[in-house]
Amino acid sequence: MSRPERGMQFAKNIRVIDWLKTEILDQISNLFKGLHHANQNMIIDSLSSLLVTIYVLARRMGLPFRELDQAVTTKLREHEAEGHQLEKWYGDLSALDDYLTKR
Repeated sequence: MSRPERGMQFAKNIRVIDWLKTEILDQISNLFKGLHHANQNMIIDSLSSLLVTIYVLARRMGLPFRELDQAVTTKLREHEAEGHQLEKWYGDLSALDDYLTKR
């Protein structure tokens, strides 16, 4: 790939990353609207869109999906070990860890 082509690819990647960041904010806004209106479909749509956007953003930044998955698992186990309140109160972190490990 020639230098001008590389520069164009770099600029395009930066624009895509910026667009993905705005998508995250947009989906957070939609999530809050869904929560406000108690609209389960809107909540699920926003959360799933957030997950997809985060994975694509990670990829655009050079991080493999598997590495992101491993980091999430590590973070869950760290929080479990530290006695995070969500784990103490509801067991959410270990439940998610189990789910991710078994799929």
